[in-house]
Amino acid sequence: MSTAPLTGPDALRWFNEPKLDWAAIGFRCGLEIHQQLDTRKLFSLVPSRVVEPDEVGPLTIGAVERRLRATGGESGEVDDAARAEAAKGLRFRYLAIAGLTSLVELDEEPPLAMSQDALDVTLTLAGLAKARPVEEVHVMRKTVIDGSNTGGFQRTALVATGGAFEVEGGDVGVWTIAVEEDSARKLDEQSKDGVVTYTLDRLGIPLIEVATAPDIRDPAHAQRTAARIGALLRATGRVKRGLGTIRQDLNVSVAVGERVEIKGCQDLRAVARVIEAECRRQLWMHHVRTTLVARGADGVAGPSTDVTAAFAHTQAKSIQAAPKGTVVLGVKLPKFAGLLKGASKDAPRLGRELADHAKTAAGVKGILHSDELPAYGITDAEVTAVRKALACGQDDAFALCVEVPATARRALAAVAARAKQAVGPALKEVRAAQPDDSTRFTRPMPGAARMYPETDVPPIRVTGERWRHVLQSLPAKPEEKMAQLVARHKVSQDIAKQLVGDGLDHAFTGLVSAGADASLAARMLLQLLPALKHPDRVEPRLPEVAAAVKAGRFAKEAVEAILVVLDAEPVLSLDAATAKAGAGSSDAAAVDAVCARVVAGRLSFVREKGLAAQGPLMGPVMAELRGKADGSLIAERLRAAIEKAMA
Repeated sequence: MSTAPLTGPDALRWFNEPKLDWAAIGFRCGLEIHQQLDTRKLFSLVPSRVVEPDEVGPLTIGAVERRLRATGGESGEVDDAARAEAAKGLRFRYLAIAGLTSLVELDEEPPLAMSQDALDVTLTLAGLAKARPVEEVHVMRKTVIDGSNTGGFQRTALVATGGAFEVEGGDVGVWTIAVEEDSARKLDEQSKDGVVTYTLDRLGIPLIEVATAPDIRDPAHAQRTAARIGALLRATGRVKRGLGTIRQDLNVSVAVGERVEIKGCQDLRAVARVIEAECRRQLWMHHVRTTLVARGADGVAGPSTDVTAAFAHTQAKSIQAAPKGTVVLGVKLPKFAGLLKGASKDAPRLGRELADHAKTAAGVKGILHSDELPAYGITDAEVTAVRKALACGQDDAFALCVEVPATARRALAAVAARAKQAVGPALKEVRAAQPDDSTRFTRPMPGAARMYPETDVPPIRVTGERWRHVLQSLPAKPEEKMAQLVARHKVSQDIAKQLVGDGLDHAFTGLVSAGADASLAARMLLQLLPALKHPDRVEPRLPEVAAAVKAGRFAKEAVEAILVVLDAEPVLSLDAATAKAGAGSSDAAAVDAVCARVVAGRLSFVREKGLAAQGPLMGPVMAELRGKADGSLIAERLRAAIEKAMA
């Protein structure tokens, strides 16, 4: 793959191309996959479960508040990302959830021994990827002070290296496979008093972290790689399913950019789109950089200046409605005119980058800049007054912040710092995926300075005997499981692919064992369960429902209505849910009575159509019986009723 430097015009040309040549732009990409495991928490004995948002209040048994500070790692250096988070000066409130929070999660007790189940699942994935386990698993602390960990660090341990994933379009190498703690779950954003609230139900759930080599050739290949890794993880049978249980972080760069880590891409379908959007952003930023250099810009912004007087009679609502004590501060950005806006409304733009840095550093809602003004009620005359106050020349731009003085100065200092970086080398940074597939700056790229040993957890030796046992017990790969489902249960290839791809093959065979036929088991898992509001609550009840169908307590046609009732009221007994759904078994005599009544009510239609009337009449009969009888029995008895009426 070529990584030859691109010129500014080349970068702009490729940015404007509808289809990128990935080799020509020096595309490089690797993935980090994080998957929750279905075991106890990694360093405590409480279960791994995340409660529904409406359960947080009733299940909260206590709260603590903390401030987190950046400290040096093993080398004594303070990590840049930790320093940036500490500068925000936030406080964090942690809610303890009944049954899912221990003193370990509160950081009031040393960690217990690592979950051996979690380690075995991690080793199993290593075996499936043909990776090599480490001789000893050493737990490390990774400094994280954004509030997502009560102690200011996350525990992580390297388990295996090497190996590869077999992916259509080219195998992708494995750099590392690790096991680590999941973070606390943010309940809300920063409040007015600078407090961010987290719940502790998710903190400590084991995660497998897989980091691939940068062997990915294009965005579609990245999507296939993520899908393959996810399928192998689910093949272990010990991972959680559902939204938020697996996350894809994307490491992306082009020849004129730097490695950017994109967090929060949970939707596999969005992976390719997010990667392409980030590559185009890096190409655009290089175009901006080379244009600034050609203009002789050094990126040094002017001082923060109070320009409130320029808006003494403004009609701009954002300034009019500002609280008492608010000012309008501005900074001059020499030779940046025309470069803060993008190529189009939805394209990458430097102005958005400046705003993101201001938001991250100072918590402001945003900034205003000269390339987008006049607008938002700000007039030409006000823009002219600001340019005069800041001594802006024709090629100069400016940025404004409407806030209290201290906050505005902090925000504009971040704008000035980012403007300085705009003329220098491309940035290594962490960005967050957005719903529109773009990415936004969140923090500087962390480095090795944030890692140091966890002295409260002893090393775990991976013996040859243990590794041999793992290799001898490896589960079937996804393609092998699909073939088994087709052969044993006569399901279609499409159904088998969906069951295995969603990690539902174990649940499927469990439902069949409980008494459901293959078609009903697949329908329950692939159609009925995903349509519910709380599928995780209802899924454990499915074997009970399947057994009841086999026992004749209600027809399979009643299953959907019963699951809807259980979704709303999960504590109901199955009998109570059946009654509330209006279901229950009906004998042949009851079915005959309904069929006879429906046929008698449409006798002329029956005599005109003959046996062809059966199809149209099934609906009214099924509606009246409401799942109280099996569809095949109803069809049989309705046909008999029609034949009797024709005699």
